[in-house]
Amino acid sequence: MLSLEDYASLGAAEMARQVKAGALSPVEIVEAALTVQQSLDASLHAFCTPTPESAREAARALELRIRRGEAVGALAGVPVAIKDLVATKGVRTTYGSKLYEEFIPDDDDIVVERLKAADAIILGKTNASEFGYGGFGHNPVFPTTRNPWNVTLSPGGSSAGSAAAVASRMCPIAIASDGGGSIRLPASFCGLVGIKASMGRVPVWPGCRDPRFPGVSGWESIEHIGPLARSVADAALMLDVIAGPDPRDRLSIPVEGVDWIRAAASPTAGLGLKVAYCPDWGGVRVDRRVRALVDRAAQRFETDLACRVTIEKAPLGDFIDCFRAIVALETDIAGLKALSSGRESDLSPSVRALLSKSWPSEAFTDAITARKKVVQAMAQFMTRFDLLLTPTVPATPFAIDLAGPGAIESEAVADDAWTPALYPANLTGQPAASVPAGWTDDGLPIGLQIVGRHLADGAVIAAAAAFETCQPWGDMRPIVSS
Repeated sequence: MLSLEDYASLGAAEMARQVKAGALSPVEIVEAALTVQQSLDASLHAFCTPTPESAREAARALELRIRRGEAVGALAGVPVAIKDLVATKGVRTTYGSKLYEEFIPDDDDIVVERLKAADAIILGKTNASEFGYGGFGHNPVFPTTRNPWNVTLSPGGSSAGSAAAVASRMCPIAIASDGGGSIRLPASFCGLVGIKASMGRVPVWPGCRDPRFPGVSGWESIEHIGPLARSVADAALMLDVIAGPDPRDRLSIPVEGVDWIRAAASPTAGLGLKVAYCPDWGGVRVDRRVRALVDRAAQRFETDLACRVTIEKAPLGDFIDCFRAIVALETDIAGLKALSSGRESDLSPSVRALLSKSWPSEAFTDAITARKKVVQAMAQFMTRFDLLLTPTVPATPFAIDLAGPGAIESEAVADDAWTPALYPANLTGQPAASVPAGWTDDGLPIGLQIVGRHLADGAVIAAAAAFETCQPWGDMRPIVSS
């Protein structure tokens, strides 16, 4: 019988290996996962729509196939959570909005199709801010998601529930999405690995591609889907399953020789890379605790990984107005206004603010031009460096009832403008990951962001894995965990 402690200690790769070898039963795994979920989720509210019966059914079917000697997938028996902004056929998908409170999709998102084909077991849908508009864990439909490291604090967002589920060890991996940092921010706040691959590596459909669903259909040129995990190896395994082109996503691209799993197993010393460390970005102040831990992490690239690290001024200034306008441009504002007509009070403040603002056409053309400047500046900067390091976010987790920290080091910062180093990689499409840089004295995780050159996903994975080896975090457990 699989104990709860053994379940909580296993990563996705090892779990799948033991299932395929017949050493672990997928039925026992799912029962352990559901026990942990039922025990912890009343405190965390990570899952908004659990699917225990379908999880049990999938586990029983998988176990029967294994007994028959049939081949099984790369994630055989591994429990996984799916962010509620990602479509699941036959399972309620609300997008965190009362407008879709009872919506049941007819299709799986491509990544869900691929996870099922790899024999992962879906535990349910995880909570997110409404339509992903906000780096926090509350919405008008469900109870607020809490951070397992301190339940009075936010896990970040918008992939709040996925992060809380993985950090608390309800499941080893989860699907998240990132239109401006929503994989990397909760990874930082919850002490996880979060990877946003290059734009198009992981296809998105129906998601932001399907115009039938206002509010859902948006952010087409900046939205990414990717993994949250407790180790780089598990994140890489998940990417190996979900990456690759699909004709339903016109922006999807070939993997082009990226071997995710091999990259995560690359040599851990003597990288010899040229690395830029930008501790400040966009004029936003950095919490002194964040700066100290990320400084130390960047130094390890030099002392432990034989990289040439130089402290650099950020290649970009403040482009938040550009990002805001791109978000508005790619949102079906007219459709969302029509859908919510007479129900405006049902919307979250961030969505109401978007719909109430008047956007002149010049704002959009200016934003498109500004985005070109961002791409050019980053491309030119990266000709000098193999990797870019930054604090993932400049602040520590804030109170659950807030939409942002409000102020960092006593300097006010807007609720949508306090993560200046995250959204540039969405504008450029570059690969970027967040890994734990360390923990503050009061036990809060801090993230290190690793950004690669255009399409250099393998380099980001390898660097993250190398850092994990020289400064491991696998033994760290939050207050609320199995």
